[in-house]
Amino acid sequence: MGYFELLMAKKKKKAVVDHDDISAKDLGITPEKKETKKSTKKTTSKKKSTKKTTTKKSTSKKSSVKKTSAKKTSVKKSTSKSKKSSSKRASVTKKSTRKKTAKKITKKQEFIQSSCNVGLVGHVDHGKTTLVKSLSGTWTERYSDEQNRGITIKLGYAETVILECPNCHLLISENLANKARKSKKDPKGMCPNCQIPLEFRRRLSFVDAPGHEILMATMLSGASLMDGAILLVAANEDCPQPQTREHLAALEIAKIENIIIVQNKIDSVGRERTLEHYRQIKAFVKGTIAENAPIIPVSAIFDANVDKVIEAIEEYIPSPELDDESDFLFNVARSFDVNRPGTKIDELKGGVIGGSIISGVVHVGDEIEIRPGIKDPETGKYRPVITKVASIYESSHSLESARPGGLIAFGTLLDPATTRTDQLIGSVVGAVGTLPEIKTTIQIETHLLDTVLGAEEEIKVQPIKNNELLMIVVGTSLSAGIVTKIGKKNVITLKLKRPLCAMEGSITAISRRINNRFRLIGYGYLME
Repeated sequence: MGYFELLMAKKKKKAVVDHDDISAKDLGITPEKKETKKSTKKTTSKKKSTKKTTTKKSTSKKSSVKKTSAKKTSVKKSTSKSKKSSSKRASVTKKSTRKKTAKKITKKQEFIQSSCNVGLVGHVDHGKTTLVKSLSGTWTERYSDEQNRGITIKLGYAETVILECPNCHLLISENLANKARKSKKDPKGMCPNCQIPLEFRRRLSFVDAPGHEILMATMLSGASLMDGAILLVAANEDCPQPQTREHLAALEIAKIENIIIVQNKIDSVGRERTLEHYRQIKAFVKGTIAENAPIIPVSAIFDANVDKVIEAIEEYIPSPELDDESDFLFNVARSFDVNRPGTKIDELKGGVIGGSIISGVVHVGDEIEIRPGIKDPETGKYRPVITKVASIYESSHSLESARPGGLIAFGTLLDPATTRTDQLIGSVVGAVGTLPEIKTTIQIETHLLDTVLGAEEEIKVQPIKNNELLMIVVGTSLSAGIVTKIGKKNVITLKLKRPLCAMEGSITAISRRINNRFRLIGYGYLME
């Protein structure tokens, strides 16, 4: 044991001494020194005056009285000191007991991975990121461009724990429960009504999708990660707005049926306007996949009625059945470099990829393959990459293995230069030799919509033509291609600019350029 550890051990021993064993030295009392009487010479002279003897006696009496009083005052001082120090020790022990009790109450359970991904979709500036902040305590706009412009540009990620009171059965998120404390000194994880520890129900991951029209492709790739969705509609604008329609159609294409509608920003309008807006929402969703979805009035910025959103999530967005028996398959939604500028070479960490596990289980140390992989700058062709999983994280929680559910990040042994700025976004990860072939030409069975979604005016969708440029989104993969053939039963052949690695039958979102913007015009299924 080193000197520092020995010193800390001694300090710890001192801190736990009982009051009965406290010495006078610990209390700050200096023990009295024993006085030794010096032997006095006996005077042989017998001639002493009586007056002198009496004065000596009186003086000695006075000095003894003084000594006694001095002793009494020193005893008083030492007693008061001991009382003060003992009261201080008692308060310290009380505080330490409180801390121990709080620790017992807030003792964290073993980490349980998220079992459901909930997406937040809707028109730009309708409060998606604010609602995520209210539910989870995380502000998902992390990039300088997003903060400067005040909009979500990339997919945002957050997580929270749903807790339940065993007594009053209150459902509440961990963030809202902690915000409901009267003081920051109060223990976390307590029911605001009953003041008893809340019980773990499940962990959720949130996918915050951008609402701007030019970022529709990002929203479509995020939809492939969602198990359920919250559609936000701001009460201070008429319903529907262009991206409200487009996002709802994207949910329908992605077969996301578990939907909650949140009527946000009710704090900025009156009661009559809120009711009128409610009727607009009901008319808009009639005949759609969200016709029977609950509509919850909310003010996300003030946390008003957000507890009802938690209750609705638990009722309408159950955790899906997870496939951990099939081959490992992972969709890459982000890739980045975690090393700061100036990091020493021997301290560099490998590139990081993030996304969601579709099936199977992965462990730290497993060998994985990434397809289509990395683009060769000389040839312009993509080549698959084989590497190892160095670490696994869900948010800030380190894991030894991961299964489907939640948003996961892998630390790899890849050169971080190959993963920075989302270079691997849209790739598929799996065990070596288990992934589908990389394709540069694909066939899609198409299904077109009646009208173009996302445009302010109503535009009828025209049939797909030869040599037309289309944008497709399969999973998290985005690519563009030229139509080379139009076959029977609405099957088209596309020659892709960026190769694709996807399973047969994968849902494909199809967009076409209209008025200098790619607009969603239909969907399809990938054919062999």
